[in-house]
Order: sequence, then structure tokens, then C-alpha cells
Amino acid sequence: MAMAGLYLLIAPPHFYLFPDPFIIISGLICLGSCVWMASFLFRFDVSLPRDLPLRFNRARQRLYAYNFKYRWWHPFERWHVHPVTYDWCQVRAERWHKRAVTPQGALILKGGVVLSIVEPGTNKVIDRFPLSTMGADEFAWAYICTYMQQGTSALPPPDPPRDHDDVPWYNIGLRLAPKVKWPAEMDAESRTAA
Repeated sequence: MAMAGLYLLIAPPHFYLFPDPFIIISGLICLGSCVWMASFLFRFDVSLPRDLPLRFNRARQRLYAYNFKYRWWHPFERWHVHPVTYDWCQVRAERWHKRAVTPQGALILKGGVVLSIVEPGTNKVIDRFPLSTMGADEFAWAYICTYMQQGTSALPPPDPPRDHDDVPWYNIGLRLAPKVKWPAEMDAESRTAA
């Protein structure tokens, strides 16, 4: 499709004189698809934040999420970060598995944990946040639950916190991506007890 769109751009003038409009219409469709795909991939590379962190505040019993909203079918609109906060009693964990077969016949098994936010008093999911993007699994969920219920005294010491904006020099897409910047009020609230 990309080759057809490229050819439409550099085609010789007699190409456009074909009596069959199907060729012109299909070429324009290919060109439009290529422009859309290129703009979407570029936006997806440079608009997503460098990370989507989650913060857990035990004293307030709250979850703070750096939530990024975008629509894949509309790459020309403004995509934005929408930080949200939820009560701990609304948080549930869902484990998922996915199987796939490669063209060579190998079986691939993937899995992870997603934090689901439910409406109070129901099981209706209103939001989800992937916990597995942080390299976490069900053990991380157990760690988080123990922290939120019993505090740091019941846990082994955590690894030192990492800077969400620290990216490798060779990752150009992440270097162009916006840095993680919590709203000042939410940043202060998520780091303090009351």
C-alpha cells in the first residue's frame, strides 16, 4: 500500500490519463491510507508520555494514575494526559493470558495484570490501568496490597525509585516524547499523608 501511494506521488503525467478511474481512485485511497498511517505512527511515537506511572498513597487510601487518552482513528486531534485519582476500595486486579502462534509454528504465551477500577458498590469496571507495563505481575499486586493494608513494616525494602524521565540515549521516540509532569496539586496530594 505504501509503495502504491509513493508511486502515485511520483507517477509520470501519462499515468493520470488512464481512461479507467478505478486506478486513480485506488491510488488516492492508498495515498490517503499512507498519510493517515504515517501521521498516526509519528504521533504515537512523540505524543505518548515517557511513562504512565501509578502512585499509591496508604495514608489517604488512594490510587493516583497518570492516564493518557488518545483515539487511534483520529491522529490529528490533541491527545492529552488526564491524571485521575480513585479510592483504594475501588481497585481490583485482573490477570490476563494471551496465546498466539507465530508463522513458524511456535506458541507464544503472554500474560499480565491489569488494575480495574469499579463503581462503588458494584463490579462495573469504569477504568483500567496496566500494571504489567511496569514489568510487574501478580507478585507486584501482592506487594501493593500488603503495602496498602499493613504498611512498609510488613514488606522488604523496595528498590530505589526510578526517574520516569530517564530514558536511554538511543531511544529517539522516548526522547521526543513529553516528560511525566503531574499537576502540582495532585503531585502534592499523592506524596503527603493528609
